[in-house]
Amino acid sequence: MAIALVASFCVSLAVGAVDIPLSQVIDTLLGRDVPETTSQIIEVLRLPRTVEAMIVGAALGVAGACLQGALNNPLASPDVIGVTGGAGFGAMLIILLFPESQALLPMSALFFGLLAAALVFFIGFAGRGGGNITRIILAGIAIAALFSAATAAIMAAYPDRVPNGIFFLVGGLTSTGWDNLQQVWPYFLVGFVLAVFMIRPLDRLMLGDDVAASLGSRPRLIRLLAALAAAILAAAAASIAGLLAFLGLVVPHLVRLMGGARNQTYVMPVSALTGAALLTAADTLARTVRAPIEMPVGPFLVLLGVPLFLWLLRKAV
Repeated sequence: MAIALVASFCVSLAVGAVDIPLSQVIDTLLGRDVPETTSQIIEVLRLPRTVEAMIVGAALGVAGACLQGALNNPLASPDVIGVTGGAGFGAMLIILLFPESQALLPMSALFFGLLAAALVFFIGFAGRGGGNITRIILAGIAIAALFSAATAAIMAAYPDRVPNGIFFLVGGLTSTGWDNLQQVWPYFLVGFVLAVFMIRPLDRLMLGDDVAASLGSRPRLIRLLAALAAAILAAAAASIAGLLAFLGLVVPHLVRLMGGARNQTYVMPVSALTGAALLTAADTLARTVRAPIEMPVGPFLVLLGVPLFLWLLRKAV
C-alpha cells in the first residue's frame, strides 16, 4: 500500500487536462528549472489537491479503524457517531442560507460534525450503563437521523440553491488545498496523535472487556477516546472534502481482508496508507475522465473501492 500511495501521488501530479512527463514532475518537486507553466500547474493546482486527498483519505481510514475497533462492530463508520450527518448539515447551512459566506463552510461543517459526535457521546456514555456499545450505536443513528432531517428541511426550503451543495454532498476535492488545510490541520494533528495512542489499548480491548480490565485497561474510557479521535478526524475530513463516509466503512475491511489480521497495530497504519492511496487514485480519475471538467470524487471512489472489496471478500470466503 505504501508503493500504491507513492504511485498514485506521482500519477496525480503528472496526469490531468495537461499531461506532464514524470521527469518534469520530479524536477519541480526538487526545485529544479522547469517551464513556468509546468511549475504553476504542479505547485498551484495539483500538489495542494493531491496532498489534501492523501490527508483526507488517511484520516477517514484511521477513523473507520478506530470506530470498528472501539465498538467491535465491522459496520461502524463516521455515520455511526453522527459526524457525517452533522457535517452535512453544517455545510448546507452555509451553502443554502448564507451563500455569501462560503469561506465559513469548512468551519461550519467541522463544528456541526463535532457537535453531532458530542451529542452521541453524551447520550451513549452518560448515566447508568454508559459506554454500552448498543447504546452508542443507537444514539448515533438517532442523532444522524436528526441532522439529516434538518438538512432535508433546509434543502426543501431553498430548492433553487440545492445544486450548489451537490458537490459537497457527493464528496469532492478542489485545488484550494493549502487554504483548506490551513484552517483544519490542528484537528487532523490532534486526531492522528490521539489515534496513535489508542492502538495498544484497542488491541487489549479485542480480548474482551473483562480481560482488558484485568490488564489494567478501562474499556469505557478506551471506547470514548477512540471514538473521539475518529470524530475529530472524520469531521475535519468532511469539512474540506464533503461526505465520503464510504472510505471509513470499507477501508478497514479491505486492510483486514488483505492482511488476514485484526490487531490495530497492523490495521490502523495500513488503513491510513490504503485510504490515502484509494482517495488519491479516485480523485485523479475524477479529474481526468471528462477533463477539463472536474467531477466529484465520491462516485469514482465507490467505483474503485467496491470491486476491490467484493473481490477480496469472495477470495476470503
